[in-house]
Amino acid sequence: MEAQEKAQINETNDIMSEMEMNTDENAAGTSHLNEPVAEENVLEKLEAELQEQKDKYLRLMAEFDNFRRRTAKERLELMQTAGKEVIVSLLDVLDDCDRAEKQLQNSDDIALQKEGIQLVFNKLRSTLQGKGVKVMESIHTDFDVEKHEAITEIPAPSGELQGKVLDEVVKGYYLNDKLIRFAKVVVGK
Repeated sequence: MEAQEKAQINETNDIMSEMEMNTDENAAGTSHLNEPVAEENVLEKLEAELQEQKDKYLRLMAEFDNFRRRTAKERLELMQTAGKEVIVSLLDVLDDCDRAEKQLQNSDDIALQKEGIQLVFNKLRSTLQGKGVKVMESIHTDFDVEKHEAITEIPAPSGELQGKVLDEVVKGYYLNDKLIRFAKVVVGK
C-alpha cells in the first residue's frame, strides 16, 4: 500500500507543479491559495470598465433624449409657420377683395364690378399656381379611384362616355404634383 500512496502523492505533486500552485505557504511557488491578488486586480479592472460603459450609456441616452426633444420642438415650430409664405402671398389678394368690396358698394356699373371681381379671382389663381397648386382636369377622363370621389352615377348619353367623368361637383387639386384634394365627380354608367 505504501507504493500506492507514494504514487498518489507523486501524482498530486505533478498536478500541483503543472498548475504552478503550492498549497504550502512556507514552500516556494509562483502563487499561493491565500494570495488572490491577481484575481482582485482583474476584478477591479472589469468593474472599472463596466462603470465606464454605464457612464457612456447614460450620457448617450441623455444626449439622445435632448436631441429628440429639440427636434420635436423644431418640428412643431416648422408646422406652425409652414404656411406663412402662402398666407403672406394671399394677403395681397385679400387687399384686392377689400378694394373690390368698396367698389361694389360705391358703384352701380355691373360690367365694371364683374371686371374687378374677375381680376381678383385671376390674381388668386395665379398666386396659388405660383405656390405649386394645380387644378386637376377630370371632365371626360376615365374615372380613377386614386383621384376621384364619385358622388353619383348617371346613365351615359353615349356608350363611349360610360365609366368616364361627366361632371365635376368639386374640383381636385395638386400641390407640387401631389394630390391634396380628390375631385368629387359624377360618373357615367
